[in-house]
Amino acid sequence: MRAFIFPGQGSQAVGMGKALADASPVAREVFQEVDDALGQKLFRLMTEGPEDQLVLTENAQPAIMANAIATLRVLEKEGGVTLAAKADYVAGHSLGEYSALCAAGAFDLATTARLLKTRGQAMQAAVPVGIGAMAALLGADIETAQKLADAAAEGEICTVANDNDPSQVVISGHKGAVERAVALVKDFGIKRGVLLPVSAPFHCPLMQPAADAMADALRADPPSAPLVPVVANVTASPVSDPGMIRDILVQQVTGRVRWRESVGAMEGVGVTRFVEFGGKVLSPMVKRSASGEVETVSVISMDDIEALLKTL
Repeated sequence: MRAFIFPGQGSQAVGMGKALADASPVAREVFQEVDDALGQKLFRLMTEGPEDQLVLTENAQPAIMANAIATLRVLEKEGGVTLAAKADYVAGHSLGEYSALCAAGAFDLATTARLLKTRGQAMQAAVPVGIGAMAALLGADIETAQKLADAAAEGEICTVANDNDPSQVVISGHKGAVERAVALVKDFGIKRGVLLPVSAPFHCPLMQPAADAMADALRADPPSAPLVPVVANVTASPVSDPGMIRDILVQQVTGRVRWRESVGAMEGVGVTRFVEFGGKVLSPMVKRSASGEVETVSVISMDDIEALLKTL
């Protein structure tokens, strides 16, 4: 069985999508449709920068999605295959869940782009710059990371935001609490704590204003049933019901990204092959999270697409 997976924030880079667009009119159509939906020249920003504008969450989120969907669309339209025929499940990390839902037909491309623009703006506006922070804990499991977060909180918010794999957990919350946690890592037997260069404390209760904004946005643009089930971040289980998908997308803004458990859930129902579109971020996490032998493939370039087609 096969899962198509989609990366989250941090996978953006100036130049993304350019080679694919140069090689494929299908990719160019995707990038143009996203530009038209947003009323901005996002593709120019993706390919030319400046980087400080691309990394802004309101730009990075739709850009990462557009790059991933362009890669998939080239595979489908030029390769003559369909996601429904070749994937048993889809999943994405944080914003990547929207890419996964777009890939599976729950949202059209223009709606996905607008929802992610709204999501990025709402997440940025939820917490003033300098109030929140995030940190990666390397060599930490989920239980140890949560104990550290609890010890560092001291009345502030500090919680696990991303359970990425057995050796990497991300915490999020008030800046002071996250900095205290980083200073305490050795006391908890954690190898290293690294403050992340992010503009807001994602996936923690401080994001509630953004969750409220997404509830409104998703009421206006609700999802349809996906062609294949999506393994949701907040439940680490497959979901196909549109109402449930809408609810989990709202919960996801403040909730934990349970990626390690999501990989386990897919492996548990027989997935042995994970195909990542538009990045090389999730594949190593999948390898570290899987309990048995799994195959991972990262698809970014035309060569990657052609190689994948030979194995589908």
